Amino acid sequence: MATQNLLVELFVEELPPKALRKLGEAFAGVLFEQLKAQGLASAESRLSSFASPRRLAAHVTVVAERAADKAVSQKLMPVSVGLDAGGAATPALLKKLQALGADATAVAGLKRAMDGKAEALFYDSTVKGATLAEGLQRALNESIAKLPIPKVMTYQLADGWSDVKFVRPAHSLAALHGANVVPIQALGLKAGNSTQGHRFEAAVDPVVIKDADSYAATLERDGAVIASFDARRAEIARQLAAAAAKVGGGAKAIDDAALLDEVTALVERPNVLVCEFEKEFLEVPQECLILTMKANQKYFPLLDVQGKLTNKFLVVSNIRPADASAVVQGNERVVRPRLADAKFFFDQDRKKTLASRVAGLSKVVYHNKLGTQGERMERVRAIAKAIGAQLGGDALAAQADHAAQLAKTDLVTDMVGEFPELQGTMGRYYALNDGLGSEIADAIEDHYKPRFAGDELARNGTGLVLALADKLETLAGLFAIGQLPTGDKDPFALRRHALGIVRMLMEKDLPLALDQLLGQAVALFPQADAKTAGLLAEFIYDRLAGSLREQGYSAQEVDAVLALRPQRLGDIPKRLAAVRAFAALPEAPALAAANKRIGNILKKADGAVDPHVSEVLLKEPAERALYESMKDVAPKATSQFDAGDYTASLQTLAALRGPVDAFFDGVMVNADEADLRLNRLGLLATLHQAMNRVADLSRLAS
Repeated sequence: MATQNLLVELFVEELPPKALRKLGEAFAGVLFEQLKAQGLASAESRLSSFASPRRLAAHVTVVAERAADKAVSQKLMPVSVGLDAGGAATPALLKKLQALGADATAVAGLKRAMDGKAEALFYDSTVKGATLAEGLQRALNESIAKLPIPKVMTYQLADGWSDVKFVRPAHSLAALHGANVVPIQALGLKAGNSTQGHRFEAAVDPVVIKDADSYAATLERDGAVIASFDARRAEIARQLAAAAAKVGGGAKAIDDAALLDEVTALVERPNVLVCEFEKEFLEVPQECLILTMKANQKYFPLLDVQGKLTNKFLVVSNIRPADASAVVQGNERVVRPRLADAKFFFDQDRKKTLASRVAGLSKVVYHNKLGTQGERMERVRAIAKAIGAQLGGDALAAQADHAAQLAKTDLVTDMVGEFPELQGTMGRYYALNDGLGSEIADAIEDHYKPRFAGDELARNGTGLVLALADKLETLAGLFAIGQLPTGDKDPFALRRHALGIVRMLMEKDLPLALDQLLGQAVALFPQADAKTAGLLAEFIYDRLAGSLREQGYSAQEVDAVLALRPQRLGDIPKRLAAVRAFAALPEAPALAAANKRIGNILKKADGAVDPHVSEVLLKEPAERALYESMKDVAPKATSQFDAGDYTASLQTLAALRGPVDAFFDGVMVNADEADLRLNRLGLLATLHQAMNRVADLSRLAS
């Protein structure tokens, strides 16, 4: 079957920039999969997707003119239904054959085969492969139907009567198999071999595409458009680096992948230009200026070698005039009022201290079931004081309390009202302006950390206490009112808060018990019930388990350690290392299996088993030998455990393998005499207790 490369392009009005990359990948991806499913494309075929502000396109190699015919065996009906007693076709069978395009002459060629418990009739036929026109039409329809469109538009077609629903009005459709137009249609458009280029800089209009393989080159040459999203992105990145180098002094454009993606979706022919603003604006915190330039204008601020903002920025223009001075001046004129607003907000905010804004928090609603930010602040203060006292006595408790009182006050400033992303950041600047010192100022900024995976933790003890308190209050409050995450929905980012708590407790090895922390936080909410703290603890351990598995620990290792619900999370890495070292010992499999067996025996015992042994009731040599070994091994293992040497503790216990094996070979635990039975259960309970202080070793049993 003859094959050629295929090009399909849908030319539309400007697409939503934040969704463009996803739209381009989805359009091409679904089209490709549908062509493969119909046998028009094969394993040899390769896909290239294109997406620019005004087009979605796909290029597929090795596409057949017609798919190969397929042999199909179709079940018709049970033999008892299709044939009468004399073997003649029943009306039901004839009707079924007629629906398939066959007649009574096909009856003799029907096959019989068992289908479950009954024999059935099967009709073998050959289904002709789809032509490219048929298959591509189906593929394009499916691709359009499955586009992840943020918001559908309804617009009228040229006939003035029909209307169409799509992400943006479509103006042309191109479909080329080699150099031949494939006769398909979509959105009221018939396929051709032309498209439109850049709105202002195309050399010709329309741009005629000679064949599928010349699409990108023709569009760039005649249409002044870089059609490939990735190629356009790479070109912008190259120009940004070149422009920064031209400025000199080690200047570098700010690194922001999301901004680069968005700008790539806004331009078809990128042209990076250097602009500047008045140096007086640099008196404003650079975070404010950077944010307003990126968010409002899609500019790339330039930083110096120390990472400080300069008064120059880069603009990605969509045109390349011979004299770009008008474009530069226009962008400089546009950014000036934005920066002036930021300066005004900063100057106005500094006229009031953070302390004077505390009362204003009582007018800001936090959650309709949890009260105001003022009420929330008091809860965070209570938790912070308790944690501070545990970690650093009265001094740290007082510092944490002061920082907690002021941590949310920047929410009622003009700057944060305009740029909510700057909460915490502006609090730090205003705290320094108030003369509160770096300990409090840094804590105010850092209490939101870690804000995402891999983010740094708070830089000082006060900030760490405040960050813990803030996240604990959030989790406890929302769990108390039943606002738990469900499936992939987590509107309050509770999973992120839980992982933040885990990271702080583990990475800083804080001497804090998790249940105590959760109990202190939950107690502040009258809405909480007896189950709240337990549900919250389970939620945090689940997040911790997932995080540990992502770090490379096996599910068995994680389950063994977390089954004991260790309270000091900083111990967990040492416990995991000990379990891994123990699992590598030759004695490990037998001891893990024995531990599992002991656990099952103790569960089946009537009532709780007292881990106590009476030496006079040890009758069998094997139980006496186990007891003597335990008297020697257990104290040593306990001492190592208490010293935090978990690896040595588990390795010491490995010496019990022989006595344990001998015990199960030679001793009947459930003896008829009650005193012997209880004593043996007590011996096993003592052993179980000694073996499972670091981790539940039964979880290592296969």
